[in-house]
Parts: sequence; structure tokens; C-alpha cells
Amino acid sequence: MQRFLIALGAVIVLVGIAWPWLVRIGLGRLPGDINIERAGWSFHFPLMTSIVISLVLTLVLWLLKK
Repeated sequence: MQRFLIALGAVIVLVGIAWPWLVRIGLGRLPGDINIERAGWSFHFPLMTSIVISLVLTLVLWLLKK
């Protein structure tokens, strides 16, 4: 469990560092992401981005388990 938490923390740090480049390729603004802008406020829910990240992490963890 300790190794998993350390690896998860490292992945979060790497994603945080790589975020400026990930935004350039469209991650965070994919079709299916909910974005509502009104006068004085905005709401952004990255639904499709969350699904893509979940699928990628599932694949990576499945490959590491093998």
C-alpha cells in the first residue's frame, strides 16, 4: 500500500508539471466537457477528460499488475 501511495503521489506531481503541455493538446476542453458561462460566473465540469484519464490510468495500472 505504501508503494502504491508513493507512486500515486509521483503521478499526480508529474501530471501537475505536465499540465501546461496537456492543455495545449486539448485535454480539459474535449467534446463532452460541460462548460457553462453566464454573466459573473462560469462552471466547467471536465466529464470527457475525466473518462479519458480514468481509461488511461486503468490501462497503465493493468499493465503494471501484469
